[in-house]
Amino acid sequence: MQNINLTDHFLIAMPAMADPYFAKSLTYICEHSEQGALGVVVNRPIEMTLKMLFDEIGIKLASGERAEDLVHFGGPVQMDRGFVLHQPAGEWQSTLAVNERIALTTSKDILEAVGRGQGPYKLLVTLGYAGWSAGQIEQELAQNAWLTVPASAQIIFDLPWEQRLPAAMKMLGIDFASLAEDAGHA
Repeated sequence: MQNINLTDHFLIAMPAMADPYFAKSLTYICEHSEQGALGVVVNRPIEMTLKMLFDEIGIKLASGERAEDLVHFGGPVQMDRGFVLHQPAGEWQSTLAVNERIALTTSKDILEAVGRGQGPYKLLVTLGYAGWSAGQIEQELAQNAWLTVPASAQIIFDLPWEQRLPAAMKMLGIDFASLAEDAGHA
């Protein structure tokens, strides 16, 4: 399990996940290395629209088409900071390229471009992110806290938030309701 790289994978919380931040969550892993992992929860909207967020940070949202898009809870780390998961990757001041199509950007220039109607055509805005220290995610996997599956941009960007977890489970051929609360070890 030491050489695992979960970059561009989904973490699916097992039913026994007790942590309220991650219970019934689908997390997209943006970076995973020996130093740890970083991801964003993609199925936990908060009661804030993009228009509300843009008003709060003083950016005019010229296009009304994204005004009602929901901002998501990305994870319990830096919950006062915005993270934009987007496609295409593009060129922004502070961007982590996840793969050739998807990137995670934390700089304000991407939000300003979205406000002008010039930003990425697909995006998910979160407040906060999920982080794991070195070896932590591997330990949690060994404890059966998560299932993993290669990620799908279609699930992240094209499905409503409430369909994302079931769609990721379907990729594994599993119905979430059929999973047992307790895991066993042989």
